[in-house]
Amino acid sequence: MERKDVLIPEAELARQREFEENIKALFAGRGIRPTACVDTFGCQQNVADGQTLMGMLEQMGFTLTDSTDADVVILNTCAVREHAEQRVFGNLGMLTHVKQGHPGQVLALCGCMAQEPRVSKRIRESYRHVDLVFGPHALWRFPELLWQVYTTRRRVFSVEDAHGSLAEGLPVVREKGVKAWVSVMYGCNNFCSYCIVPYVRGRERSRDPERVLAEVRELVESGYKDITLLGQNVNSYGHDLDRNYDFADLLSDIDTIPGEYRIRFMSSHPKDATYKLFDTMARSTHMAHQLHLPFQSGNDRVLREMNRRYTRAQYLELIRYAKSVMPDLVLTSDVIIGFPGETEAEAMDTVSLVEEVGFDALFTFIYSPRPGTKAAEMPDPVPRAEKQKWFDRLLEVQNAASAALHAAYVGKTERVLVDGESDDADFPLAGRTEGNRLVRLKGDASLMGQFTDVRITGSNTWALYGEALPGGAQ
Repeated sequence: MERKDVLIPEAELARQREFEENIKALFAGRGIRPTACVDTFGCQQNVADGQTLMGMLEQMGFTLTDSTDADVVILNTCAVREHAEQRVFGNLGMLTHVKQGHPGQVLALCGCMAQEPRVSKRIRESYRHVDLVFGPHALWRFPELLWQVYTTRRRVFSVEDAHGSLAEGLPVVREKGVKAWVSVMYGCNNFCSYCIVPYVRGRERSRDPERVLAEVRELVESGYKDITLLGQNVNSYGHDLDRNYDFADLLSDIDTIPGEYRIRFMSSHPKDATYKLFDTMARSTHMAHQLHLPFQSGNDRVLREMNRRYTRAQYLELIRYAKSVMPDLVLTSDVIIGFPGETEAEAMDTVSLVEEVGFDALFTFIYSPRPGTKAAEMPDPVPRAEKQKWFDRLLEVQNAASAALHAAYVGKTERVLVDGESDDADFPLAGRTEGNRLVRLKGDASLMGQFTDVRITGSNTWALYGEALPGGAQ
């Protein structure tokens, strides 16, 4: 794609601001202060998209609420797992009754599910109470689409297939606290055989580094202390820019921004991870020594069928080097068990890789077919019950490893960013280490939003427990 075809012109964005003002005037003329609810499912990128939707809604004069009795209700959806999809359809069914009691309500479905032709067709035919359906490509046009619903009193669908675009300067409502998300790129070119994301989010588009740097600088100056850079594959950042500039270069430039903060990123693809990236992380002042590097399978044949474009040996070499330059590195990953055609021996290759690497934590899944992907068409003869046995073995190995790694923290002092309240009465505060390990801790509520030194006194498979040290806050 030509860069000029990716960037949305300022004149088009100005048009959207006009639609925002039109909607605001519409409700003001009725003497109504409208309310809106954005319910987001799925990944951090969806969370970031939801925050943009909330920003637009505020510009239109809406008060944000968690109530589904709002004047506008938006389901911001995820298409990666079947379970998430079924939850959305269940919620849509329940909202039928809500809308019957609130006939002026506008119900919208957006996000990755909306971009799937089979889903938008199902919504059009079977969920006639849904007024507006739009995919990720049309998010920047949300004010215009909502205006069409109000003025035509007809259902509006904007789900055309597209390579994708970049719209800068959209309003954002960030959640209160110390954490923030910054999208550095959108889309994916990888076409892993099990994944629907490239079909619904389009091709890779990198934001200009100057835009990313300005956003991170603004967040740091506003007091955000834990900033995660987002992209479907951040390691591909810059490939579409007309300059010799990659993701490691972006991290180096971000690191020059003064302040006390941490930078994380996700997701990464091993085929594009480089020694340069790990060296940059190692010497950075602000980069967390945390790496989420999905390997998905430990068997080379399965990796080829997945179209992952690396081998087990190549993945292990990346991990070896990353640990050599960052001995304190915290490693997490994604794993799929039960890919179509996978045998028990191949699944156990995945388990053996987990044992060899020693991950701090894993995000584990039994394969979920996504219609429209190549894997969904592959023969899949192994019963779910058999896959469950393999999955249980994986969990057994990983849970033991996580427990042991966490136990090694006991007696140490960790720098923790206190970012919330815990659900444990004995350890009322919650925070995260540099490696993003959850810490439940004893300490004064005044520590909220601050970095503080915590002596780790206990652990389990999923969390650390500790006590804030006097004078450790900053």
